[in-house]
Amino acid sequence: MDKIQILIKAVEFSARKHKDQRRKDVDASPYVNHPISLANILANEAGVSDIAVICGALLHDTVEDTNTTFEELEREFGVEIKDIVKDVTDDKTLEKAVRKQAQIDHAALASPKAKLVKLADKISNLRDIATSPPGDWSVERKQAYFDWAKLVVDQVRGVHPALEALFDQAFSAKPK
Repeated sequence: MDKIQILIKAVEFSARKHKDQRRKDVDASPYVNHPISLANILANEAGVSDIAVICGALLHDTVEDTNTTFEELEREFGVEIKDIVKDVTDDKTLEKAVRKQAQIDHAALASPKAKLVKLADKISNLRDIATSPPGDWSVERKQAYFDWAKLVVDQVRGVHPALEALFDQAFSAKPK
């Protein structure tokens, strides 16, 4: 399968898996906009052209938030892409606070390709919270998310200066 074919397959797979999900913003935008945002940040803002990274971004929440399995990802997309997704997938069986700390602890241990996806995820989330946050989030909750995202990103610094600069720019919009 060539790069364009696997990219389109990942877009279709992500759209199909997330088809009934919505973001938490006031407009309840389609969830698939989020993984597409990551792919766009990586490819068009940071110049990342590694197809495995772009596909990993498109698929990053499929195991965590849908009925997708790692075995299914490996069968459909191969070991490398499955491993990227696995590296950025939270264990939803853990209590939220434990899961958030685990993400901080694990970030430094992630593969370089997974770190790129992690950076794009945090950039996308900060931008969304700054421009169209969940309607029920207080200023304090938004601030807490920004601070937590920075703790995660601080663990992956050194992997891609341009992405890190985009994160810092997004972080500068922290609600006051």
